[in-house]
Amino acid sequence: MQIDPATSLLQRLVAIPSVNPRDTDSPAEAGMADFVAAWLRGAGVEVEIQTVLPGRPNVLGRVRGRDRSRIVLLESHLDTVEIDGMTASPFGAEIREGRLYGRGACDAKGPLAAMMLALAALARDAPPPVDVMLAGVMDEEHRYRGVTALLERGEPFAAAIVGEPTDLDLIIAHKGCVRFTVTTHGRACHSSNPWEGDNAIMGMADLLAFIRRAIEPEALATVHARVGPATVCVSLIQGGSAVNSVPATCTIYLDRRTLPGEEPLAVWAGYRDRLQAIAPGKITVCEPYLVDYAMDTDPASPIVRALEGAARGIGRPAAVRGVSYGTDASKLARAGIPSIVFGPGSIRQAHSADEWIELRQVEEAATILVRTIRAFA
Repeated sequence: MQIDPATSLLQRLVAIPSVNPRDTDSPAEAGMADFVAAWLRGAGVEVEIQTVLPGRPNVLGRVRGRDRSRIVLLESHLDTVEIDGMTASPFGAEIREGRLYGRGACDAKGPLAAMMLALAALARDAPPPVDVMLAGVMDEEHRYRGVTALLERGEPFAAAIVGEPTDLDLIIAHKGCVRFTVTTHGRACHSSNPWEGDNAIMGMADLLAFIRRAIEPEALATVHARVGPATVCVSLIQGGSAVNSVPATCTIYLDRRTLPGEEPLAVWAGYRDRLQAIAPGKITVCEPYLVDYAMDTDPASPIVRALEGAARGIGRPAAVRGVSYGTDASKLARAGIPSIVFGPGSIRQAHSADEWIELRQVEEAATILVRTIRAFA
């Protein structure tokens, strides 16, 4: 049986392990980067390797356009999340009933495949109206160092399309995030005489009650028309050192999802002051270990209009909407680049035990991207 180019390409991408190593030194994206670079060169695309960390590069493919002063960026990521608990073969790229299964199938090797196919099509035909760059970036799933390094190049990006699973809808707004820890301090002693100490876990119980009573409702009452309410989540808790000791410290991790118009550091500072005031001297709110920004692109911007028209041109409904998760698009938008999130696959399958993507959508996405670039002005 003959396999179409989109299916063949995606099978090969999914078969390459590229699990983000978090804070280790593993060259996680190296195999993916080598394959993407070789495939693009074989399609007649100019390729550059941008080393971000040892063994962890960005791959940059470029098709020259008639207007060399502006670039439309197609950006997606090379890395995936972990494979623990998967029921589908992580790298088997099995096909069943029009779906391809495996880690990264929809997040985001499906969108990346569509962008590679689109760039190859543009390279075969007459020059597009502007330069087009495809950036396959590293480390999207952890600390966003790939897109940060890309921005440091100072390229004249006129607009950006970020490849993520959106069911071919147009995502023009999404939430940001600020994550930080809060620690309650007590005094350790033997658990047989607990009155001689000060139990930090019990102190944390009071703080958690305040979060449930005051902080959570206030966040949920703050709403953006496209992305919904702000949220705050206590996602981890750590405390104590032994079962027979009164704990001296207890720490929680907070994940606050921010809305367009909110500054994450201002949100954090407000929480710091309020939480530390619960028990002065006994609570420490640490500076954020992760800050990401929300995105809110003007629906009338040229890239949105071009992409919407291209989708409708092949019969897709092209819903323009917002989502609650975050993407690399927020870093691009923060730099003043009109950005939109678009791609085949559903976010419901991302990071899932049986991650899959509809192969038909990969082909449709590639067609829509080519039409978008050709229509961009």
